[in-house]
Amino acid sequence: MSNTMPAGTRPRTVIGAALMALLPLFSGCDSRVETPRADPPAPPAEQTNSPLRVRAPAVAGLFYPADKQVLSKTIDGLLEGAPAHQIPRLKGLVCPHAGYPYSGPTAAIAYKLLAGLDVQTVVILGPSHYALFQGASVPNADAYQTPLGIVPLSARARPLARISPFVLEPQCPVQRPEWWAQSSKPAPPAGADTPDTWEHSIEVQIPFLQKTLRNFTILPVVLGNVDPEQVARVLAGVIDDKTIVVASSDLSHYHPYDEAKALDGRCVKAVCDLNIDEMKKQEACGILPILTLMHLARDKGWKTQLLDYRNSGDTSGDKSAVVGYSAIAFYEPAAQKIEAKDRQVLLDLARRTLASVASNSAPPAAGVGAGDLSPALSAAKGCFVTLTEHGALRGCIGNILPQEALWQAVVNNTQNAAMRDPRFPPVRPDEVKGIHIEISVLTEPQPLSFSSPEDLLNKLKPGQDGVVLQIGPNRATFLPQVWEQLPDKVQFLNDLAQKAGCAPGDWRGKNVSVSIYHAEAFGEPE
Repeated sequence: MSNTMPAGTRPRTVIGAALMALLPLFSGCDSRVETPRADPPAPPAEQTNSPLRVRAPAVAGLFYPADKQVLSKTIDGLLEGAPAHQIPRLKGLVCPHAGYPYSGPTAAIAYKLLAGLDVQTVVILGPSHYALFQGASVPNADAYQTPLGIVPLSARARPLARISPFVLEPQCPVQRPEWWAQSSKPAPPAGADTPDTWEHSIEVQIPFLQKTLRNFTILPVVLGNVDPEQVARVLAGVIDDKTIVVASSDLSHYHPYDEAKALDGRCVKAVCDLNIDEMKKQEACGILPILTLMHLARDKGWKTQLLDYRNSGDTSGDKSAVVGYSAIAFYEPAAQKIEAKDRQVLLDLARRTLASVASNSAPPAAGVGAGDLSPALSAAKGCFVTLTEHGALRGCIGNILPQEALWQAVVNNTQNAAMRDPRFPPVRPDEVKGIHIEISVLTEPQPLSFSSPEDLLNKLKPGQDGVVLQIGPNRATFLPQVWEQLPDKVQFLNDLAQKAGCAPGDWRGKNVSVSIYHAEAFGEPE
């Protein structure tokens, strides 16, 4: 189903029954939020005196304000109220496409990530709500217009339209939405409608882009009856490091509040797990755009992070029949920073340090000359050294924040893990041979914003996130590797709270903050 609002009228039957059977997404397409009639009309539909072919806005004044100042102020307020997330190497977003009063808060959380980024091209993948056609439609236009101005199409659009399964905006059977007569956009002659004529799923994304980016182009694509894996395969050769891919989609439609939350929870999990087979079973009007982004992510090794989930019951108060919205970020994980030869230098240094301090000798001053140190070993990094004996923890000490050169941090933390971990007695000389050493080099912690304990649980990523938990003056951390022993998020946080000297459930209380970091871990051969 395609409506992005909880209350929508059903479409008139203007196409044959066979066509309607192929267009289940048409059900409930009235997704508008009408703005007062006092708003001035949207800018003129077509630029007849200009060489540019400009796609006029179809839903200005319906899904979002038609007045430039009102629209600008509306988006500014949504962005200001959105929590800030830190997602390095952002590659893609799942964003909703309802009227701004309903899904705007969720969309703003996603688009706030773009502020200040050097993004040159935004690929916007939208589902076809009103048109039946084969392929992925690229608009036959040079620019899109909103009340905030004109955004040019990418120079890659035309060449892309010549590569199957992409097509250049075909004429096809189109069922006009019920609001078409209220649109400020002049209707084409009968039979001249295309997949892009009335499609709102792409248009509603653009004002957010205009408020968060500068000097960018868009590559809009409306997905019809098409294989998302094939679409992703072609897009993989088109996008670059300054491209963001937006998959426009709402989630379940018109279920009671609690039922919708359960359905959407499974959908969001499938997306975040990059579980394509499971995602194919889920309810989302933009399932094809989402699947396309998921295929891209799996091909390129991207990861995901849930930014927000809510539904129209949360934003409108009516929980009888709701529509779900989510914001999900796709990002490229940090590349391996420590080369194999440098890893071996650090492991050898840790091994010699362990043997020295266990025999009451001074740790090696460096063991390597300054000329032998690579830039990676000389750079200040946070790190932990973990000692295990027969698979059991024997000591683990480190520093989260960079304090000294990495090689020196490894020496100091090896000594401390062996001799000063308060949980264990000092390592004896006869134990040294049986101890296994693992080194974790850390990224700098970034604050993780969350609105509730449940939101915190949703945002944590087991196996990836190292967690710093601050409860009042007390603080403790678990490395990402701890998820292997504590895969349950609640138990993970309970144990971390206890490590900080607090009661297990205190992470649910007040004066709680969380930061996350990632670790590049490597150890001696088993």
